[in-house]
Amino acid sequence: MVVVRNAFVAQFAEVRPQRALAAWPGHPQAELWSGLTGIAAATRAGRPVSPATLAMLMDAARKSPLAAEPFLVRGVQGRLAGNESLAGKAFLAAELRDGRSVPARYFLADHDLRSGDARDGLRQIAVLARMIPNGVVALSPFVASYAQDPRNWPQLRALFQSNPNLGDSALSALAADPRNADLVLRLAPRAVDQGLWANRLVQTLVTAGDYAKAGQVWRRVNDVSGPPGALIYDSGFTDATAPGPFNWTLTSSPLGLAERRGGRLHVIYYGQDDGVLASQLLLLEPGRYRLAMQATGDVGGLLSWMVTCADSSAQLLKLAVASRTDGSFTVPAGCTAQRLELAGSAPELPRTVDVTIGGLSLQREPARG
Repeated sequence: MVVVRNAFVAQFAEVRPQRALAAWPGHPQAELWSGLTGIAAATRAGRPVSPATLAMLMDAARKSPLAAEPFLVRGVQGRLAGNESLAGKAFLAAELRDGRSVPARYFLADHDLRSGDARDGLRQIAVLARMIPNGVVALSPFVASYAQDPRNWPQLRALFQSNPNLGDSALSALAADPRNADLVLRLAPRAVDQGLWANRLVQTLVTAGDYAKAGQVWRRVNDVSGPPGALIYDSGFTDATAPGPFNWTLTSSPLGLAERRGGRLHVIYYGQDDGVLASQLLLLEPGRYRLAMQATGDVGGLLSWMVTCADSSAQLLKLAVASRTDGSFTVPAGCTAQRLELAGSAPELPRTVDVTIGGLSLQREPARG
């Protein structure tokens, strides 16, 4: 009979705890899950947990001293009552009873970090990242929230070095806020400068309109340096390693194909839709500039170079691609960044053009006296 009742409790304790409790009143597993269900119901209803429910959980803890859940409940109680010391002891007791308990390690990590013990807290996070499915992504905002305290930086750097995936994900969470730019750069190990966080931080700064900072970050994380005084990065179309937006973003789509080929830009435009085939973000100071290049192939007026202000989209230059092309434009004050784009304009009857562009240059013209 005992075997049957025990099997019944084992089957229904988690899914139908009241039924299990009715079959065996006082069974610790039935009490445990009935108590946890009662807490969940009280939380949903916005009412305090009843003393009877808490008493049942404590009874389960006495009868099943290796169960972690009652101690988790006790820890949460302690935290809500403002007794963080009691909460920490309860969470530690839960973790000691079940080292595979995700909630136990999560609450213990939170307690350690709240108490200033970043070393043990982040150690728990590193373990959790391996235990939880998709744990790196799930825990990265939790880790990122503790990066705001400089006291935690040495431990965070060590954690990011030992767990690059968690580091990249946590840094990406921080990189979503442009105010965290300097913080991200301080915490990022040089070995992961090509991580996902790097491009995200650059795009975050661009979206926020902080183009100068975005350019600085882009150069640092990609370890790039162009010729002194160069106003266009990779004007010779040879560096395919550094990403946009301060290097070329080239199209390969139903619109057409733009690719580096032998130090020149090779473009096939299908002529069916308007669109941008190549683009780069520039950081030109106010003044007058001259853009020039040569082209071979079908230079029939379907392709044009355009320069616009990044913020306002105000057009500063539109220059049709020809065998030899050059034109001047003025960058006004307040236009802190510009988009240089090679765009196609579809004719009434679609036709494909194949063009190769080289000798691209952008020079500042002397001020007119």
